Amino acid sequence: MKYLDPKNDLTFKKVFGEHPHLLKSFLNALLPLDEDQVIESLEYLPAELVPEIPILKHSIVDVRCKDNKGRQFIVEMQMFWTESFKSRIVFNASKAYIKQLEKGKQYTALQPVYALSLVNDIFESDTKEYYHHYKIVNIGNPEKQLKGLEFVFVELPKFPLQHIAEKKLKVLWLRFLTEITHGTDKIDEVLMQNPEIREALECLQESAFTEAEMESYDRYWDSISSEKTLVEAAKVEGLIEGKIEGKIEGKIEGKIEGKIEGKIEMAKGMKKENIPNEIISKISGLSQEEIEKL
Repeated sequence: MKYLDPKNDLTFKKVFGEHPHLLKSFLNALLPLDEDQVIESLEYLPAELVPEIPILKHSIVDVRCKDNKGRQFIVEMQMFWTESFKSRIVFNASKAYIKQLEKGKQYTALQPVYALSLVNDIFESDTKEYYHHYKIVNIGNPEKQLKGLEFVFVELPKFPLQHIAEKKLKVLWLRFLTEITHGTDKIDEVLMQNPEIREALECLQESAFTEAEMESYDRYWDSISSEKTLVEAAKVEGLIEGKIEGKIEGKIEGKIEGKIEGKIEMAKGMKKENIPNEIISKISGLSQEEIEKL
């Protein structure tokens, strides 16, 4: 039996967009919720319009929902990292937070919004940590927090390097996302022993998808490959342009500095000959105040 990759637009939404109980399990496992914040039920929100990011069109898949307490959750999968993605997450979470406040309602009615971003790329190479939790805190006293928005970024490529032996649900869900790839035909028994993970795996069985769905699945990977090529090309182009601009700016600055130094040396020589500062100023282009300081 062969399985499909859960990180594809089609499969990700098949698992988490069509099965609320699986998404509930996933969110409870991965989000930094307190004991009294356990998600008991979910309802799905209609897709919202978001600003189009230049170059990136199909690399982001998302599921949006809220629980029975009104808290909202935005779950997004990003196949490769860009700074634009970070801005998009902040924008979407902020918009979801603001849209809660209908006319006549008090600000106290606002419920928190949690953004969970699963990134199939490494964007913080200076640390081995794969789980990054952000919230609005007082810099001098981080224990004090402005509640409303929280962000979690998970660097999936870093995960396999740690915690594989653990059997916590958080670890099992992350193993589900990182170990199952297109064509996988053998599943670790530890994953199959958990009923929720086993059900999610059943959703990924290649035989369960129609021919049209498989075509959509393949098109998504093609779009990812094309976008990666475009992004890399843009990076290379930016580096080349940066080097050219740097060289031009360097030459200009060098010429300017050289001219100024030449004027200063000329003015110093004229001062030694006791030539009046007014005349030195006219010849060198330096102000009389600058000449007096020499």
